[in-house]
Amino acid sequence: MLPLEGFTVVALEQAVAAPLATRHLADLGARVIKVERVEGGDFARGYDHVVAGTGAHFVWLNRGKESLAVDLKSPEGVEVVRRLVARADVFVQNLAPGAAARLGLDAARLRADHPGLVVVGLSGYGSGGPMAQRKAYDMLIQAEAGLISITGTPDEPAKTGIPTADIAAGMYAAQSVLAALLRRTRTGDGATVEISMLDATIEWMGHALYTQLHTGRQPPRMGVGHTSIAPYDSYPTRDGRMLIGVQNDRGWRDLVTKVLGAPELADDERFATNVQRVRHRAECDAEVARRTREWTTAELDARLAEAGVPAAQLKDLSDVVGHPQLRSRERWRSVGTEFARIDALLPPPIFEEFEARMGDVPALGQHTRALLLEAGLTEEEADRALSRGVAAQHDASAPDSPSN
Repeated sequence: MLPLEGFTVVALEQAVAAPLATRHLADLGARVIKVERVEGGDFARGYDHVVAGTGAHFVWLNRGKESLAVDLKSPEGVEVVRRLVARADVFVQNLAPGAAARLGLDAARLRADHPGLVVVGLSGYGSGGPMAQRKAYDMLIQAEAGLISITGTPDEPAKTGIPTADIAAGMYAAQSVLAALLRRTRTGDGATVEISMLDATIEWMGHALYTQLHTGRQPPRMGVGHTSIAPYDSYPTRDGRMLIGVQNDRGWRDLVTKVLGAPELADDERFATNVQRVRHRAECDAEVARRTREWTTAELDARLAEAGVPAAQLKDLSDVVGHPQLRSRERWRSVGTEFARIDALLPPPIFEEFEARMGDVPALGQHTRALLLEAGLTEEEADRALSRGVAAQHDASAPDSPSN
């Protein structure tokens, strides 16, 4: 039995942060009812169509959910959502600030009617404060949180290549739901949870933030290097580059004696401790780079692995897709989408007792009619809602064969 079997989540969600949170809950067995717009659905459906006609973001974030397409500008559409929430354990939303309240789906109203409900609201900047009403997207939050200021090279800042702020908020939201449901088993009480993308991302700033706080100095942008550790960077080989990360003084000794053939560097006073190596970073990196050029990337990788020195080859995503570690550990599964079956990764947590449920990615409104009936509409009322455009029903047509 999956840990969240029997729990129902209603999610008024779009884009990344909230869908990521509820996908984690679906993987753990929760029933997730995704409420979407009649026209177009979740914005992420239209970001691109690169996964067999479906958006890559949407495929990543929405497997295992039921899609209900209703017009929330109509009283009938809102009433359907209210009825489903009345039967649910969790309600999650990441609408624009104030939008949930205008629909009568704010936490105060829902908790008054359903004290055991867990209500989670995700926003860019949180309630209150001068920025509460501002629109928030991942790149903007990365900028406000200082993440862009420490990411990139010394010459050019950059945002991260993945939606870090969205992912941070989604992870904290999922974690909060689990904590709230556990608490409810003990007290019977629901919970009201607020997650801000800004709060989540600033929390992830970690050591950089505390460095600024306690020294008054902005940590510099280091590319793939590290502000507090050396050697920790990308180094040249005969045919490419190798990433080497020495975390302690013993690791330095192993690197120079067992790999680079330069035992004289082990006790060089400039490099004997990490503090000294950071202080003499340019010299340290130059000594390492002068020697790593002697081998090909594959040769150096083998030497580093044998010596137990932390290192990695710089892989493109084409290498990651076929990564032998993923294949040997059987981390790929097949899931259905609207037009095809595709490969998808198992979620990271590995339980000995069960495997995460990886359901299909729904077509827009694929489950609408059934959910209208579940909400208490008669068959005639459901058909009338569909014919009037208050709700929409679409069917998936995925073939049975995997994508590759």
